[in-house]
Amino acid sequence: MERIAQNGLVYYRFDQWQTVTHGIFTRVGGVSAAPFAALNLGGNVGDDPAAVRENHVRMYTALGVEDDRACTVWQVHSADVVVVRRPLDVRRWLARADAMVTDKPGLPLSMRFADCTPLLFHDPVRGVIGMAHAGWRGTVQGIGARTVKTMVNTYGCKPSDIQAGIGPSIGPERYQVGEEVVAAAYKYFGTLDDFIDRDPHDNTAYFDLWTANALDLRRAGVEQIEIAGMCTASNTAEFYSHRAEKGATGRFGAVICL
Repeated sequence: MERIAQNGLVYYRFDQWQTVTHGIFTRVGGVSAAPFAALNLGGNVGDDPAAVRENHVRMYTALGVEDDRACTVWQVHSADVVVVRRPLDVRRWLARADAMVTDKPGLPLSMRFADCTPLLFHDPVRGVIGMAHAGWRGTVQGIGARTVKTMVNTYGCKPSDIQAGIGPSIGPERYQVGEEVVAAAYKYFGTLDDFIDRDPHDNTAYFDLWTANALDLRRAGVEQIEIAGMCTASNTAEFYSHRAEKGATGRFGAVICL
């Protein structure tokens, strides 16, 4: 990924998308006080709402997109996908869901993260973008594949045309999980190869969200996948990490726009 510093903010963008407006923002450059310092985009973590609103304005301004047209969802660790046609007049979030797709230019899609995996999508042939929030629950429900399916069914996309980016999240060496997560992963994928590793001393499980989501996308027919390979739990200077910071933290933002 390319690291960009602009007007005090720092964000990353995927190498494969030099002409697609997008960014995965770090926590650098906002106005929130500790423990949410500084560019916290999470409105339900206990931060000052005025600070969160200002952080949103700064993020959208950095990308040159319209704040009042930005669309988001109330993230609930589901596998539900929203087809976005316009912002709502009555509130900023569209629905309780964890993925969005659109073919509308100038309509930014935005979500928030703190260890869960940002999945970004672009079909340059049909002119469609998407974004998904993939924690372990979303991953084992196939949120990535369901986003691809929605792009195919709604806009006639071909999976082979869809490009996907797997953004910064908690890495495989830091994401220890319980046996209920392992069981759910096996039920969905039918295998644990390559994305569940066991500690040789106590046999506890570690989940590789990057590899699991890449497998899900490949099974859905996506061939062009870029993986950031950046661990949020190991880099709290730039990213919020719910696990590493024991829940007392904010949320970093991701945005994509045609």
